[in-house]
Amino acid sequence: MTDISYCMSSFLALRYIEKDDKEFKDGLHHKKTVLPAENSRIKVNTAEDIDKAIGCQIAQFRKLRKGIMLSGGMDSAIVASYLSGSDAYTFRFLDGTFQSEELMRAEYYADRYGLRLHYVDISWETVNKFLGIVMQRKGAPVHSIEPQIYQAAMQAKEDGVKMMLIGNSSDPVFGGMDGLLSKDWTLEGFMQRYIFVQPEEVLKKPVSMQYLFERYRTANEKIDFLRFMDEVYSVESSGSYDNAFDAADMPYFDPYAGLIMGIPLDLSRIRRGESKYLIRELFRMKYPDVKVPEKNPMPRPVDIYFENWQGPKRPEFRNNIDMSRYNGNQKWLMWCLEQFLNQNDITACDENMECMV
Repeated sequence: MTDISYCMSSFLALRYIEKDDKEFKDGLHHKKTVLPAENSRIKVNTAEDIDKAIGCQIAQFRKLRKGIMLSGGMDSAIVASYLSGSDAYTFRFLDGTFQSEELMRAEYYADRYGLRLHYVDISWETVNKFLGIVMQRKGAPVHSIEPQIYQAAMQAKEDGVKMMLIGNSSDPVFGGMDGLLSKDWTLEGFMQRYIFVQPEEVLKKPVSMQYLFERYRTANEKIDFLRFMDEVYSVESSGSYDNAFDAADMPYFDPYAGLIMGIPLDLSRIRRGESKYLIRELFRMKYPDVKVPEKNPMPRPVDIYFENWQGPKRPEFRNNIDMSRYNGNQKWLMWCLEQFLNQNDITACDENMECMV
């Protein structure tokens, strides 16, 4: 069912189209990630459990030439420790000057475990070249990391890699989103904190996403934010990798996605500053001489890309949006949505929508 206003609002708020039966355009079905069933995931309680489970899962690919998307963070560094002799792909932006410390850590990880390190040089040209490909494959606008993941996947494919490894799902499984786990939220407070761009701020005909948060309502106006993260955030986060690798026809595997905590997360430890405390412990086992790196999102210089962007011009967007209120990631969502509508000749006016304020 075509519902452009819903799809625009869902993408801006959640970074994906939540309802399977809503489309931007007839015949342009959006892809939505299906997570592993809970009963198929391996229960882990300790760093040693995680170590064993990751090793056992990766062993199934022992006959394949493997690659890894290697950042300077803990998650991919741990996965790299099982891949001696494999290929590692690390993003490099702006001639290596953007987040250079990430590069230095990735270089150290690769050297420690004997990986062949390849740089994936990313620029705005990457976006221009590959954005249309990943959007068409998804049937929707995309996360800002998808064009660069696609480029890395294609580079690995050319090198002969048959299976790519990533470390994306560690955060929702092991308590990495410390800002979202920082307190016991009210439903309203969590909704305001989680939504990426409030549709009513930028769209002329916004659709509320509150129905999704209501699914997780508990007593006293609270929300089950842990279940929300496991079921909603994980779908959105994994979807970027699913789509980009699928567009490149490159198989990939995330060993963290197959794990689940056997005991509840210790929120008190996370709130004292020990996000992903079990992953921190495992990192220290693998790299005893290295300071545990603090979490950074996958690098992409969106603040630089959109520093002077004046905002969307299509009639579906409100006039005179104050772009100074938004960071680069939020600007990407508006910009990418506009590009997708243009690419597919979609207009919300087709729904008899009033396009004037």
